[in-house]
Amino acid sequence: VKSGGAQAVLINSGSANACTGRRGLEDARRLSNILAAALKTNSEKILLGSTGVIGKLLPMAQIENHLPILIAALSPMGLEEAAKAIMTTDTFPKAAIIRSRVNEKEITIAGIAKGAGMIAPHMATLLSFVLTDAVISPPALRRALKDGVEQSFNRITVDGDTSTNDTLLALANGKAGNSPIREKTSGFKQFSALLSGVLLSLAKMIARDGEGATKLVEVVVENAKNHEEAQMAARAIAESPLVKTAFFGADANWGRILCAAGYSGATFDPSKVDVFFDTIDLVRRGQGTGVAKEEQATLIMKNNEYRVRVDFHQGKGRASIFTTDFSLNYVKINASYRS
Repeated sequence: VKSGGAQAVLINSGSANACTGRRGLEDARRLSNILAAALKTNSEKILLGSTGVIGKLLPMAQIENHLPILIAALSPMGLEEAAKAIMTTDTFPKAAIIRSRVNEKEITIAGIAKGAGMIAPHMATLLSFVLTDAVISPPALRRALKDGVEQSFNRITVDGDTSTNDTLLALANGKAGNSPIREKTSGFKQFSALLSGVLLSLAKMIARDGEGATKLVEVVVENAKNHEEAQMAARAIAESPLVKTAFFGADANWGRILCAAGYSGATFDPSKVDVFFDTIDLVRRGQGTGVAKEEQATLIMKNNEYRVRVDFHQGKGRASIFTTDFSLNYVKINASYRS
């Protein structure tokens, strides 16, 4: 990673190879060396991604025996198969692709990701790999990726837990033949927007596929004192177990939303707060708008996707986070994760 160049990524599912001591590190180095030799490249150009149970060693014999098969099966059409192979508790593979003209050439950006549990901002127990044929300078790609993460993977939460194994890699092979994309150019702005779109698509798939999730809810806090305080409040609401169980039960219990905003650390006047479920104003100036509005909000909460918007009327800060409900199935999945 430090060199700024890579030729291959080896990903395994089932073992995180984290908290495995010296043996885990030696196993990782051994796999890098074996794959590098097979591909006739330097081991420093081999990147690894692992996901699964923390503290579990890699099944070295199984991986080593299958490396020749993996290499022989390499294909430009293998993206979806790769997305399937890295799944753990995911219920569907996650892939996104976009094509557009940048610097007078058509470029492609494609990405895959896995993740359904231990999902929270910064980033989550997720693996994501993005490939592009664009010609782009390493600093520009790094900047575009960093900006894209803030607009995508750092805006989702399923259970509030983060992981030991977050990995997001972007690799560019330059095959598109466009003039080089560099920072602070119109081409960079185009590329950055395209990359952010791919990352957001993947992030929303991960949130939608949250363990046991039945709802995808966008929590928006607006007109907060500043962006940081809007983010604090949005995250507290999105991660509140009481709010998330209310989402599951389609219970328009707006008091839980105000409660979470209150302990978030954001400063606001409760008597000025409005709360909306999509277009239904459930709270105005800190007070409920009545049973009829709650009934309308309950109908909205039966949808698979909707938005909760909280207006502080305090400033110009705004933030949004995608979250899910907590269902009975979430408990079942995590109670039997290793069995």
